[in-house]
Amino acid sequence: MGFYMNIALFPPLLGLIGMIAAFVVYMLVMKYPDGEDKVKKIGDQIHTGALAFMKTEYKYLLVFIAVLVVLAQMFLGTETAIAVIVGAACSSLAGFIGMYAATKANVRTATAAQKDGAAAALSVSFYGGSVMGLCVASLGLIGLGGLYYFYAADGGTHVHALEGFGMGASVVALFSRVGGGIFTKSADVGADLVGKIEAGIPEDDPRNPGVIADNVGDNVGDVAGMGSDIFESYCGSMIATIAIAYTIQSAASENLMMLPLALAAIGLVASIIGIFIVKLRSAKEPASALRSGTLLAPAIFIVMAFFLMKNMGDIPMGVLWCVLSGAVGGVMIGLITEYYTGGNPVKKIAESGETGSATVMISGLSVGMQSVVIPIIILATIILVSTSLASGAGITGVYGVGIAAVGMLSTVGITMAIDAYGPVADNAGGIAEMAGMGKEVRDITDSLDELGNTTAAIGKGFAIGAAALAALAIISAYSAQVSLAYGDAFALSLTDPMVLVGMFIGICIPFLISSITMTAVGDAAFEMINEIRRQFREISGLMEGTADPDSEKCVEIATKAALKKMMLPGVIAVAMPAVVGFGLGAIALGGMLAGGLLGCVALALFMANAGGAWDNAKKYVEKGNLGGKGSDTHSAVVVGDTVGDPFKDTSGPSMNILINVMAMVSLVISSLLPLNGIFF
Repeated sequence: MGFYMNIALFPPLLGLIGMIAAFVVYMLVMKYPDGEDKVKKIGDQIHTGALAFMKTEYKYLLVFIAVLVVLAQMFLGTETAIAVIVGAACSSLAGFIGMYAATKANVRTATAAQKDGAAAALSVSFYGGSVMGLCVASLGLIGLGGLYYFYAADGGTHVHALEGFGMGASVVALFSRVGGGIFTKSADVGADLVGKIEAGIPEDDPRNPGVIADNVGDNVGDVAGMGSDIFESYCGSMIATIAIAYTIQSAASENLMMLPLALAAIGLVASIIGIFIVKLRSAKEPASALRSGTLLAPAIFIVMAFFLMKNMGDIPMGVLWCVLSGAVGGVMIGLITEYYTGGNPVKKIAESGETGSATVMISGLSVGMQSVVIPIIILATIILVSTSLASGAGITGVYGVGIAAVGMLSTVGITMAIDAYGPVADNAGGIAEMAGMGKEVRDITDSLDELGNTTAAIGKGFAIGAAALAALAIISAYSAQVSLAYGDAFALSLTDPMVLVGMFIGICIPFLISSITMTAVGDAAFEMINEIRRQFREISGLMEGTADPDSEKCVEIATKAALKKMMLPGVIAVAMPAVVGFGLGAIALGGMLAGGLLGCVALALFMANAGGAWDNAKKYVEKGNLGGKGSDTHSAVVVGDTVGDPFKDTSGPSMNILINVMAMVSLVISSLLPLNGIFF
């Protein structure tokens, strides 16, 4: 037991090393100059705006988390309450540090592009994203690994308390992603519709009052929000797999419980190596450099996983193949997403703009629907392969699904680094335009931004796939725990009307949340549009470039809208498992989770890919194709991009977190649930 306890210390210790690496990378970013005069002023505005929003958002979150902690203490015990606090704190800290580093890196990327060229700009922007990636992986290992050491490494005395960590992280992720998404898209839609369409000025024009708010939104939504999103899937997959292993009656159960954390620990090492590989290749083609890191890190991880399992004793090698299926599946989903958001489908959407905005909408919706098919087939294949391999190795099949999810997410450090690079590069382009740094600089930042759109699309695809597998693992853990209490009386059969009722309720919830978040963006954008129009109309000299816009007012509008509108989705996500579980029973709740999972995955893929395709169709035209900027085709694709913005950056991403929140809350309360509810 003493040896096992010592081994359990390695994940949090490696997490500490990862945080040191993140600090070193951050200091490398800070070595680059942040520009002078106007450049520095714009960078400071973005940083200050993002900081103000995050601080206010976390104040709201603190109240919500405090309520959860009290409820956890009352019904589940002190250990679970502590775990909720630690999970929320680690997720919040990862998002905050990542946002802070990104807002310091964006202005330095623009300055590096001006002074040192494309290779230096790539290094700075990638370093900025790497801080986020390393913090997500490291804080997950420190928080969850530390709790595992105290709660579960002694034979699993308090193993169920780990689920509180997942609930705390999931709630923070939902609020951060939804709140950040509403903020960034209300500003983006407002700035585009008034600036590009009505005023006829370029994107990121310094005369547009909404541009600073748009840049702030990129950091709070696409960096901090995405970081918290991936963090909760990363930790959720490990928690679910540990919970499943705990129910396995086997001599290897302790090693099977420890394995997810051990894999995540070596995944962090592989990610650090991957970040180093990207740096070494940064002087070459940027796309090639980033792809090298993306593909080589998982390969290194698999080799390390082989030796890890060989030395952990009685773990069957079939488990390694489960891990491999998850890692390969994650890469494949990312590549499929890249095709639909950056390949021929994008050109077809752009070409449809020659006949107006209606055909742009039709073709974009069609691409989004088609893009759902192959990723879901890949997910189904991973589930089939992993369960078969695990069963063949003498382990319960659902453990295979959980460990496959862990395999997909283990190299999250490099995956998140490449994803967070995108908003940094995008911000750098905006700063270059607003500061008038010249066409040469803008060409460099545009090329990095274009690549960033691709990496962001891959990141979204990966996040959806990872969330789906993580949610399935959590649902499996829920089913296993309820079965321990009720035995054969608990069964999720399609012939059971309570299961069917639960499924229909579950599939409704993603549509409801999507509607709420889309409406929130529309309402906030309406207010933003009116404010931008007012400033163009009332501020003398603004259109002539002799007066400054009131950007702070736009940031204030976006902040208020985001904080006001993010509460309802969060309450619904947390409350529905309890309402269904206690009202209709554990069986109906199992059905609800199944329906919610299918609805969330399909909607997430559809909205993310349709939105990404519309966005890149607009950029394809803006490069000079099909008439270029100012043409009728351009006006048509701008409409598609405007509709796609809340699709890909607000409603779509919220689906990943929604199903994980509902699944994790269900797992946490599973020991309290009646088999049959109050009403039936």
